[in-house]
Amino acid sequence: MKISRKVGLILAGVAIVAVLVVAYIIYSGQAAEQNDLNGRLDRAQTQLPTLNTQKNDLQGQLAGAQSSLDAVSQQFPESVESIEYGEALFELADDSNVDITKITASTPSSETAGSITYSVCSFVVSVSGSTEGILKFVDAIRTGEDLAVPWSVDVTGVTLNAGGSASINLRICGYKG
Repeated sequence: MKISRKVGLILAGVAIVAVLVVAYIIYSGQAAEQNDLNGRLDRAQTQLPTLNTQKNDLQGQLAGAQSSLDAVSQQFPESVESIEYGEALFELADDSNVDITKITASTPSSETAGSITYSVCSFVVSVSGSTEGILKFVDAIRTGEDLAVPWSVDVTGVTLNAGGSASINLRICGYKG
């Protein structure tokens, strides 16, 4: 079967129109995608200075927090040394007009808070003296007089006994590094 020239031209014209329609559809899809990408690029370029500012602020905050952590870490001793605390406690007792009759220290243990590990030691300090002196001694320990940084001391309990004596429970923390 032989195709006539007219039919051949019509088929060629239909094929050309079909190719042009397909090319137009592809082009319009590509143009829409390019417009979308250009819009996204413009938004990203608009947000970039703000994000860079936020990044710099966060890096500054991180550096400040790291500096603060380093400063606080240096304030704590590497370990809890009973003798150092004993000396400070005897000075406080002398200032408060009480006598230390006994100091008992536990074996240091480790506690973790977040990513920081502390050496913790418990002490029981027995004192004798006037009630006023004992209370002054406890207050001096509690407020940190002569036990100021780098030590962290918490009074966990006080037992006042008749006859002018008391047992004071302390918890002392040191930074382990």
